[in-house]
Amino acid sequence: MIERSDKLNNQAILLASDGSYTEAIACFKRAIIIEQNNYLLWYNLGVTYRDCGKLEEAVAAMKKAWQLKGDNWDVLETLATLCLQLKKIDDAMYYANVGLHLFPENAHFWNLMGVCFFQEKQYVEASESFELAVSQNPYYEDALYNLRDCYEELGNKKGMMICDQQLKSLS
Repeated sequence: MIERSDKLNNQAILLASDGSYTEAIACFKRAIIIEQNNYLLWYNLGVTYRDCGKLEEAVAAMKKAWQLKGDNWDVLETLATLCLQLKKIDDAMYYANVGLHLFPENAHFWNLMGVCFFQEKQYVEASESFELAVSQNPYYEDALYNLRDCYEELGNKKGMMICDQQLKSLS
């Protein structure tokens, strides 16, 4: 029987959803041997590595996905988020900036930039990024919470109150 990368991908996704990460990773690796230039296989491998706590391996797989499909916002967002989780702020900022260059109206990249600035204690820049995220999507809860926290760091009580009101209206 000849193995097919799409079948292995589907099998790996099912295994990962059951928490069988080792088996899922093995399936993705077999699929990649068959179809090395399929960014989706690398992306799914990266997500699976992330889900089982292997963040460095997740970044490596996601970088390969990005190399193959540099204009995919899911890949860039995941890559930036992984870098944030690893406290590689400069790398996270780089990938978020690439995402903003390609997708300037994507609120997730503005939020990621804000988180990077916040981590670096650059609260004014962080608040500007979070404000841009919220202006792109007024219903983006994470960005609203982040903006509220940033306003708290800046001592902006009125801004905090506005964020709280917006968050209450969402629930």
